[in-house]
Amino acid sequence: MDEQELLKERFKSAISATVKAISENFDLEIKFGNNISSKENSLNLPEVESLKKLQDFTNLRAFADSEALKIKYTNKKIYLKNEPRGAMSKALYAIAEKIRYEKIGSDKLKGVKNNIVQCYENKFKDKKTEEIKTEADVPITEAFELYLRSHFFRIKQSHSSKKVLSYWKDLFDKNLKKRLKELDNCINDQNKFNQLVANLIDNLDFEDTNSKEEEKQTTKEDSSQSEKDKDGKDLSQKEEDQSNNSDSNVFENSFESSVEDQDSKQKEADRDLSLVKNSKKNLSRGKYKVFTNKYDEVKNAEELENDEEIIKLRKSLDQQLTNLQSLVAKLANKLQRQLLAKQNRSWEFDLEEGMLDSSKLSRMVIDPFHSLSYKKEKETEFKDTIVTLLIDNSGSMRGRPISVAAICADILSRTLERCSVKVEILGFTTKNWKGGKSREKWSLENKPINPGRLNDLRHIIYKSADKPWRQAKKNLGLMLKEGLLKENIDGEALLWAYKRIATRKEERKILMVISDGAPVDDSTLSVNSGDYLEKHLKQIVKWIEENSNIEILAVGIGHDVTRYYNKAIKITDVQELGDVMINQLTKLFSEKNNKTRH
Repeated sequence: MDEQELLKERFKSAISATVKAISENFDLEIKFGNNISSKENSLNLPEVESLKKLQDFTNLRAFADSEALKIKYTNKKIYLKNEPRGAMSKALYAIAEKIRYEKIGSDKLKGVKNNIVQCYENKFKDKKTEEIKTEADVPITEAFELYLRSHFFRIKQSHSSKKVLSYWKDLFDKNLKKRLKELDNCINDQNKFNQLVANLIDNLDFEDTNSKEEEKQTTKEDSSQSEKDKDGKDLSQKEEDQSNNSDSNVFENSFESSVEDQDSKQKEADRDLSLVKNSKKNLSRGKYKVFTNKYDEVKNAEELENDEEIIKLRKSLDQQLTNLQSLVAKLANKLQRQLLAKQNRSWEFDLEEGMLDSSKLSRMVIDPFHSLSYKKEKETEFKDTIVTLLIDNSGSMRGRPISVAAICADILSRTLERCSVKVEILGFTTKNWKGGKSREKWSLENKPINPGRLNDLRHIIYKSADKPWRQAKKNLGLMLKEGLLKENIDGEALLWAYKRIATRKEERKILMVISDGAPVDDSTLSVNSGDYLEKHLKQIVKWIEENSNIEILAVGIGHDVTRYYNKAIKITDVQELGDVMINQLTKLFSEKNNKTRH
């Protein structure tokens, strides 16, 4: 083991020993990087090799200290008992609890306090205040944490932190300032502190991603159903829970998350709220609404069918597309060669500073004072990238179109993975024809006019971005499942895919939509205007194209989608799909991404 590796191992050992000492849990299993442990008494920390600057090490120490304090001072049952409803409320509640246990530990251990405060203050060092122009540019979670930390930790206010706080300070002063002393007094009483925080959050005037009225209605129905079900298997609650596993609820499991997971969760909450604030005016012009989202669901593909049937469907897919697979694979190899070429390292030689050039060692031995013996790696233009494929799973795609879409997604996923490009494959349809339970509920409520979207959505995750291709490959056969493909409500599906990709940390984000027609749902269109779903799709596309750094391109199979998307291609024969998808991506990767968020 060389000296550098030895130092890393010593650092890991020191971190592990510190966590065990602070948490007073000496049986705790601590893993670093990809060695993820799912055991109950375990903690996952980032890999030390990914740390490059001194501040990175401080951040890791701060995170490890925080996790140790959580283990010691947070009772999970009490936390969940007092947890408020609503995605954003849960995020604010988690922030307050984090500050509570960090405050307790910081009061007892000066070194822990220094790590935590330094880590937090560093967040604002590189913040560009000129990009903060309105309240929508400052997520409530960020301002809420700054407000509480400023009180509990006496955080020094910089120019950027003052500007971040300025948009929310009046709201927080009005609703929180008078109660801060109460929070101080119960900092060591988790139950009392959690209750007070939940109450304060409930009184804040902000728009959450969950409807409070619908939650109350759901609670009543769930309670009634629970009394009928003696086994305690609350089916309606189970269905709602599955639905809630969507992007608006990703940070609920805050107790078992790593650094990356926590960042992703908070970003998702922030972006969801910003999305609502920024797009509300534009989208409200079309008055798009949803009659009820109680019966919607987001499902992993493997949840929709048993493993044996999924494997059978995958074999069927492979048999159908042997010839096409060969053709698409050749095109994919061209894309792969181009991507790998763009990622190749290159160096500048004969420099006066940088890394020592080993090829110049003999020259250094002869003349130790000889300059120009160093090298530096050139920056590559290729950015860390993620590609999302959003595939229309409507009934009109049945047969050859869905088969070709599935195999193209499969080959693209495999190809891009080899080039270190993350790929997510999503599908969208509805659970039922003719409106399903949503329409039944509408009928029972005397059919109010202009009810908005009137069907039960089904959004499917065939392959998540972080799941290796080999583990997800069989799922793509599910697209051939008889009866899966029904209606297509494109606007909400695109918004769902956008929220998922927007939370990712990759620098470049590409969203490719595959569809064979305009949005159609007979139940919705029978009680709203004929262009109701089309208008909503146009509004969503326009908002994303103008307000995000995500590049959208669409492929219409036998259907012109240029009226919806700026970057779009129409193909007349499904056989062209693989060619077009790969050529479009190749072209995109050849261009520099100059798109910036407005």
